[in-house]
Amino acid sequence: MKYAAIGPIAVHFPQRVETNEMLGAEFPNWPIEAIESKTGIRQRYIAERDECASDLACHAAERLFRDYGVERSSIDFLLLCTQTPDYPLPTTACLLQDRLGLPTQIGALDFNLGCSGFVYGLSLADGLIRGGSVRRVLLITAETYSKYIAAEDRSLRTIFSDAAAATLVDAADQPSLAGFIFGTDGAGADTLMVNRGGARPPEHALQPRNRWRWPSQLYMDGPSLVSYTVEAIPKLVDDVLRAGQARREEIDYFLMHQATRKMLDHLREALDVEERRFPIRLEEVGNTVSGTLPILMQQMRESREVLPGIHSMLVGFGVGYSSAGCLWRETWDEQHRQWATPAG
Repeated sequence: MKYAAIGPIAVHFPQRVETNEMLGAEFPNWPIEAIESKTGIRQRYIAERDECASDLACHAAERLFRDYGVERSSIDFLLLCTQTPDYPLPTTACLLQDRLGLPTQIGALDFNLGCSGFVYGLSLADGLIRGGSVRRVLLITAETYSKYIAAEDRSLRTIFSDAAAATLVDAADQPSLAGFIFGTDGAGADTLMVNRGGARPPEHALQPRNRWRWPSQLYMDGPSLVSYTVEAIPKLVDDVLRAGQARREEIDYFLMHQATRKMLDHLREALDVEERRFPIRLEEVGNTVSGTLPILMQQMRESREVLPGIHSMLVGFGVGYSSAGCLWRETWDEQHRQWATPAG
């Protein structure tokens, strides 16, 4: 049997950068310093009007091919996680297959998940590889949440950022992913939502839990999301450890979805984990939804904090309510851009 291993990751951000100083100049009455202290975010990347998730995804994938010498013909399956597809149909992954010049014999699909999406994508890739259907999966997360946010929305515009990350998941002889655990509580669907644009008529659409404070298409009930996270994620962490047959002290890093600093501080306190094992790295990139984990992983690879042999936990949580976690042991050598443990 072959197992899934996380290979190289390539990240792409739009060219447009939006800083808190820029927002302060545009809206002098916004308490920018207080907002930044809560979010932990100093700047975000914003897609242009005609720049969509597929555009960001394409750039990330092209960078992966170019920088790591990945042959397009070697891709067996394309997984695209996005909540901002180019169209209701066709599937954006099908458009990317053609645009990237990938083989027509591959599988390609979108899956609509937000902050838990990367871990879900890893589980799908892991299942495909373990099942013997494929050997190499291209997993892309790409989001343009900014298109759902009104310019004057103080609560959302200061948090969400657009980005894409392309991750190569390869067949290997030894397992490096373990202990997948999932969680779903659809009763929380009304805390983070866009209730227009689907097939359900507006008059029958799901309504937000509390009043709609801003004119954005996107609605978020921050306090409810924090409460859900602090209540649900510590149990998920314990379940992942149990499923992966690991002890808490064996985990070098707890890599969490990078939502906001306030939420992560509450979660770290609930988990009783030291700061050095619970990295928060969203100041310069913002909350990129399904892209936060691969971006964080690549940041830590580049800073040489995550080296071959490092044992981490990956946890995503949020919109849905949806959550997912797994254990990950690093087998890729970013410095030398090669497998530390030979792939299968």
